[in-house]
Amino acid sequence: MKVSTIITSCLLAASCVAIAKPAPWYLWRSKADGALACSQTPLGPGWERAAGPYQDARCEKRIVAK
Repeated sequence: MKVSTIITSCLLAASCVAIAKPAPWYLWRSKADGALACSQTPLGPGWERAAGPYQDARCEKRIVAK
């Protein structure tokens, strides 16, 4: 393999890691009893999104739109 190909591959991989961000968290409300849960993914058909997005798993730090 050429050295330039290796260097290019390493730079591309490093830039992808620098750009990647974690998925946002959302507050979900149960349609059955109104219970709240914080999750990055939908919890199923019995849940609806109540608020979000948040930065943390406790759904306390809101993500401010720029």
